[in-house]
Amino acid sequence: MSYRQAFSAFYARNFERRPWVTLAVTNGVLGVVADGAAQTLERIRQAQSQQQQESTREKVTSTVMAGGTAEWDWSRSGRFLAFNVGMAPLLAEWNKFLEFRFPLRSSASAGSAAAGAASTLGKVSLRALANRVAMDQLLFAPIGLALFTGSMGYMERGSIDGVKAKFGEMYIPALLANIQLWPLVQLVNFRYMPL
Repeated sequence: MSYRQAFSAFYARNFERRPWVTLAVTNGVLGVVADGAAQTLERIRQAQSQQQQESTREKVTSTVMAGGTAEWDWSRSGRFLAFNVGMAPLLAEWNKFLEFRFPLRSSASAGSAAAGAASTLGKVSLRALANRVAMDQLLFAPIGLALFTGSMGYMERGSIDGVKAKFGEMYIPALLANIQLWPLVQLVNFRYMPL
């Protein structure tokens, strides 16, 4: 058995026994990984701007790896971990709703649809897929982004004024960026990943 198969079996077993805990851990890890990627890109951009006159890729990479830019923001990674772990139950219920309301395969049994698992039988309904993505992006994305913005604003600044300031700084730009990227990501996600 390959490592991938072993991990897949381990994940499926844990998801079956403790779905919310498994989702919380998975969501938390994904949040930290995403923040890590974002911080790395920020460090690379900072190094590039510092070395504009001699901006070779090797020099930029060595500057980033040598810690020649801003320190790693561990508290930011912790905020992403906390937010993503906290969002797991809401995301689980949202995905169950989407699977129940917009089943992708007409031959899915009622039991598997109610349990939130996508059946591997039958052809995918492109109409249901489009409706699922539209519902997710038009309803949940603005709400989820508002929860994210509010949570980050409070965790960073510790006050309602901090939350208001965070909304003013980032909600609309983040929502516009979301519209450009996430519909395609969710199309692929909903099509190929079981809920």
